[in-house]
Amino acid sequence: MASEENAVEVVVCLGSSCFARGNAQNLEAIEAYLLNHGMQTSVRVKGCLCQDECKRGPNLVVRGEHLHEIQPARLREILLALSASAS
Repeated sequence: MASEENAVEVVVCLGSSCFARGNAQNLEAIEAYLLNHGMQTSVRVKGCLCQDECKRGPNLVVRGEHLHEIQPARLREILLALSASAS
């Protein structure tokens, strides 16, 4: 398991467009997944007000990579990849 200083950073856009398009649910799902898989120290979740990609939302940044149109199935793939890299 990674230490907190080596934690993967996940930035969730909380701007009104992304939030309404699904990041409210994505944030809940991310937090629940991390808690259920004991990954709270290996993944750090942050919010931001806008990533200026509103038309492509909901948006996340994972390991510095900007990801767009994050729907539940794609979020699950992202979380599974984070689990694999944390073990």
